[in-house]
Amino acid sequence: MKPFVLNVALAAIAMSCAGSTASVAAWEPVRPVEFIVPAGTGGGADQMARTIQGIVTKHNLMKQPLVVINKAGGAGGEGFLDVKTSTNNPHKIIITLSNLFTTPLATGIPFNWKDLTPVAMLALDEFVLWVNAEKPYNSVKDYVDATKKAPSGSFKMGGTGSKQEDQIITVGIEKVIDAKFTYIPYKGGGEVAVQLVGNHVDSTVNNPIEAVAQWRGGKLRPLCVFDAQPMAYDEPIADGKAWKDIPTCKSQGLAMEYLMLRGIFMSPKATKDQIEYYVELFKKVRATPEWQEFMKSGAFNTTFLAGADYAKWIEAEEKRHEGLMKEAGFLASGN
Repeated sequence: MKPFVLNVALAAIAMSCAGSTASVAAWEPVRPVEFIVPAGTGGGADQMARTIQGIVTKHNLMKQPLVVINKAGGAGGEGFLDVKTSTNNPHKIIITLSNLFTTPLATGIPFNWKDLTPVAMLALDEFVLWVNAEKPYNSVKDYVDATKKAPSGSFKMGGTGSKQEDQIITVGIEKVIDAKFTYIPYKGGGEVAVQLVGNHVDSTVNNPIEAVAQWRGGKLRPLCVFDAQPMAYDEPIADGKAWKDIPTCKSQGLAMEYLMLRGIFMSPKATKDQIEYYVELFKKVRATPEWQEFMKSGAFNTTFLAGADYAKWIEAEEKRHEGLMKEAGFLASGN
């Protein structure tokens, strides 16, 4: 073989080996991936996880199945501890809401978000003040006036779990309007919406996706959104009104803001390749029309973060929730 030809052949072999090495180095799941939901069925986190599962399956985004598993015990602590104790298991991921912060602060369980590996923020979820459509409350003022006229504690606020997001917002409302509610906890946002339709509670602060079906069906009425600005979605939902037509609570004299995380974490000690695999997977999910429709139907804030930006946001939210929980008297002894 001539020297030139030999050199070309050797170069081709080297390139082939390099490509082979790169493919070996890139990680991907080799068995089914457990997708843990630290909340009950029917709620916002559960709906998002199952939507992602459907998108991944429909578009063949993973070679292995993505299996959704609800572990709601202990205000989601069951799910968090399961993933925490699954060190070096990249075949287990968890979708988180703000109980990532509230559960350890309220219960004292041996868990902190730093026990997991951050992957990505998929979106932020809004909170809306809802009432039964049969009630005469057409504005925040109507609602507040009614609560103040009623005997203390007679108004019932339904929410998901105890000492979590819904109850934190409830305590905040009580402080702003100088009234007292009876807070009734349920297992998930789906059940909360059903209880409001049945007039078993007087109001809720459900996420949009947890009550949109009942709004569309004329059973519930949204009064305001706990965000700094109205939601951006302009497609009519009910009575010609769209999400963008719901005023902010602050603009109606109820000076409160609260958004909730919808993010992904992995078990401890995940490698860079493993993290990058899931970041890229969720970027693909977010690019699908099904995800765009889901974001619109649930009126989500579509902020996406990964890497250092995501970790920085989480650290700030942890501090904020510690302050909110302390003010509400929800901290477990020792926190």
